[in-house]
Amino acid sequence: MTTPAIVAKPIPALYTVYILRSTVRRTSLYIGSTPNPPRRLKQHNGDTPGGASRTSRKSLRPWEMVALVSGFPSMIAALKFEWALANAHLTQHIPPSSRITYPTQKKRNGRPRRPPHTLGSIVSNLHLLLRVPSFVRWPLKVHFFAEDVFQAWGRWCQAANERLRPNLPVVTDFEKDAVERTVRDWFEAHGSSVPMEEREGAGIQLAAKAKKKQLVETPVATVPPAWGIYTIPLDYEPIKEYVAKGKEIFEFERLGNCVVCHQKLDSDTGLHAVCTNSGCEGVGHLSCWSKHLLSTDDTAESSILGRGKSIIPIQGTCPSCGGEVQWADMMKELSLRMRGSKEVDKLLKIKKKRAARKPKVPETA
Repeated sequence: MTTPAIVAKPIPALYTVYILRSTVRRTSLYIGSTPNPPRRLKQHNGDTPGGASRTSRKSLRPWEMVALVSGFPSMIAALKFEWALANAHLTQHIPPSSRITYPTQKKRNGRPRRPPHTLGSIVSNLHLLLRVPSFVRWPLKVHFFAEDVFQAWGRWCQAANERLRPNLPVVTDFEKDAVERTVRDWFEAHGSSVPMEEREGAGIQLAAKAKKKQLVETPVATVPPAWGIYTIPLDYEPIKEYVAKGKEIFEFERLGNCVVCHQKLDSDTGLHAVCTNSGCEGVGHLSCWSKHLLSTDDTAESSILGRGKSIIPIQGTCPSCGGEVQWADMMKELSLRMRGSKEVDKLLKIKKKRAARKPKVPETA
């Protein structure tokens, strides 16, 4: 029996752990993971095949995605976080002294039965998991798409004894914000063509259409208001210029000296990371970058793990340009450069040259 070969892949453009809520019965909640939230939501709602059995009841549809966590470096990483959040009463990632969800019943096999999910339990356990040593240094980002869920999050953040790390991004994008953006963009584009006395009525009409997710006519295109999961990039487009810069530096051998130790860099030896800031071509040994960023790490999670025990940086400044760099973006670009030639070609729209056809030699009698 042969062992299957392990295929090295780059860090995915996106992988998320999401929270679903039934719009019919708002106490029905579900936790899952996906690299494509819009597609996954369609599956849960039965619009496309592939949804989970727990969300297949028509009496609970449609479902809405009220929050998610992005930034997972792999599918396995997202699955670990998903399982820990869904099974906070069992996961070993939460120390027994910190556990806030406990089983009250047992299954037939004697295993603890998972307590029913509530909005409060999910929010509090999410806050807890973002603080535990297993996940505290991961490059995660929390998104909220429902105001009441974000308010529940805020209340728990105020009540919790421990705080999240200061540089953990928490963002919101509510439907009403999308409506306001749609109306504002429309008026900025061609509101001057509407008589002053008709503008208020036009704005109300646009807002009503946007709220009902109807198409809104604009001078550029006819589009629905984008918000929530539909505004999150699913590909590597946000780092396109950064990837192009790294590709050019290494193709034309402009590595120079390490920005940290100042020794000559050899593109054929070791791993090298590139500064994320546009206009800066600072390159350094991966180990040098790590030591430099960790030496300036004064964030709160250092006290959780103990000073000097962290091995993965989060962010810092480039020694060359002084700009802020994100370790997660540096590793994503490095993984694309080392393992993702197909993804890079697709991102930069590089067409492969076809081999020239050999001329046919006429047959001789």
